[in-house]
Amino acid sequence: MATNFGEQLMEHRLSLSTLARELHEDGRLSTAEFDRVVKSSLVKVHPLVFLAEQKLPDAAAPGRMLDMDALLAWLGDRAGQAVYQIDPLKIDVTAVSEVMSQAFAERHRILAVEVLDDEVLIASGEPYIRAWEANLEHVLRKPIRRVLADPRAIARHTAEFYTMAGSVRSARGAERSEGQAGVGNLEQMLDLGAMAEPDANDQHIVNIVDWLLQYAFEQRASDIHIEPRRDVGNVRFRIDGVLHSVYELPQQVCAAVTSRVKILGRMDVAEKRRPQDGRLKTRGPQGNEVELRLATLPTAFGEKLVMRIFDPDVLQRSFEELGLADKDLHRWHEMTATGNGIVLVTGPTGSGKTTTLYSTLRQLATPEVNVCTIEDPIEMVEGAFNQMQVNHSINLDFSSGVRALMRQDPDIIMVGEIRDLETANMAVQAALTGHLVLSTLHTNDSPSSISRLLELGVPAYLIKATVRGVMSQRLVRMLCSNCKELSPVDLDAWQQLTQPWKMEPPAQVARPVGCKVCRDTGYMGRQGIYEVLVNSPEVQQQITPQLETATIREIAMKEGMHTLRLSGAVRVAKGQTTIEEVMRVAPLLDA
Repeated sequence: MATNFGEQLMEHRLSLSTLARELHEDGRLSTAEFDRVVKSSLVKVHPLVFLAEQKLPDAAAPGRMLDMDALLAWLGDRAGQAVYQIDPLKIDVTAVSEVMSQAFAERHRILAVEVLDDEVLIASGEPYIRAWEANLEHVLRKPIRRVLADPRAIARHTAEFYTMAGSVRSARGAERSEGQAGVGNLEQMLDLGAMAEPDANDQHIVNIVDWLLQYAFEQRASDIHIEPRRDVGNVRFRIDGVLHSVYELPQQVCAAVTSRVKILGRMDVAEKRRPQDGRLKTRGPQGNEVELRLATLPTAFGEKLVMRIFDPDVLQRSFEELGLADKDLHRWHEMTATGNGIVLVTGPTGSGKTTTLYSTLRQLATPEVNVCTIEDPIEMVEGAFNQMQVNHSINLDFSSGVRALMRQDPDIIMVGEIRDLETANMAVQAALTGHLVLSTLHTNDSPSSISRLLELGVPAYLIKATVRGVMSQRLVRMLCSNCKELSPVDLDAWQQLTQPWKMEPPAQVARPVGCKVCRDTGYMGRQGIYEVLVNSPEVQQQITPQLETATIREIAMKEGMHTLRLSGAVRVAKGQTTIEEVMRVAPLLDA
């Protein structure tokens, strides 16, 4: 590799012509592409950005492009600086924004990315500019370590981090009082000179809420948790089923942010002693409508707020995109295509039951049929359905809701959840009178749903007559296609996954590695694994008051049903997920 050490020591900005020449000297840029690049007109963007956007072929690696990652790795080797991928979820925004002023950061196009006890990491897109180093080390009184980063990421995150930190500081200092009692429910502490809670409509609070929502959409979060603690409030995002700490807000600012969201969700801001529910509709970064379901909970140090994000685009996805395919999809279509009966979806909270039901209803909701739902609460508003929400304050529960829907000439009824005998009986009566009823149950697997209905008090002969089938599901994280690698299968782990049923192990399985695309987790997105039980004549014979769940499962498997773990094992064999991930979410059941 051609490296001019004397040139490296010189203070100079990167230029397009110099970078192109050095790439050409190192055999990374062909002569034809070099001639084309140097003839480019005056470039107003950073030369690395310009080169990355040209999608130039890498002469040293046929089939690959000189994208930003390749350019940074090459430049990092020449400059002797490590390449740093800025992940905002792993950065302490408050700490890095205090390292230097925003004006200093923008002037020198640098950004602090890690503040350690013995050093500070500074990201830059100009490895040969050193004029600011001595001044910054003098102020910080600790050494700095230079790292190389994408200039676009530096510019973007500099604006975001300093805007957010500035809004928090301004909101914290917005109001002061002579004495303010602590806002915790568990204990009160008199703190003289403490800050009063800022106004929820203060522009700084508005900015913080807007930033959190946009940030959550960009990070593919499914839930936003705002959790009050004694001195600070934690903000966490659930991404692909795993919670990530995102930000720490001062206690008063955290309370004001919660109040702001409650105002937007038309909730009672003054009531902080009882749980409340609300909903909010906004727009994502691409301009698409996004619905959020809000829920507050009084805790020891204030109100905890959870915002569940529902992306309406999910409803537009096919069942194959959701992970339901092949024989399972065929069975599901057969069950839901029947004009009457009960079809159940089971699984824990967050397993995708609502998405499955909504996607099914959207396909069934043709102009020729009347689709009515009773939900608690309405998860997503859909124009093709007639949706009603449970309201316990006026004694409108699932059972009375189904009774009311029966007088609305429905063809298809969706009941949010069968929780008690009265609701189960209403669902059975609706199915017996020629309606298709879709609902959910909270059970571990499909066969257990039959015994659950018996436990509720539904007679066995009515279950035989009305239940068309049950589908149990879980969501597993899918391996990142950008970085996953193949490795030999662990036979002991495979045997544990597929026991007590035998399934031929694959020669190789994929394993997670981690890259910037998947935020070094090795996983990207989630899809469902399914267990579809059809209430066939053989299964119906086993539905008695002395029902044996294991017997039903055995018969269903002979008829082609895959358990959740076997369904996951198929995904593992296809290189889509890992044995550990399936075992984490799918229950181990007795044969």
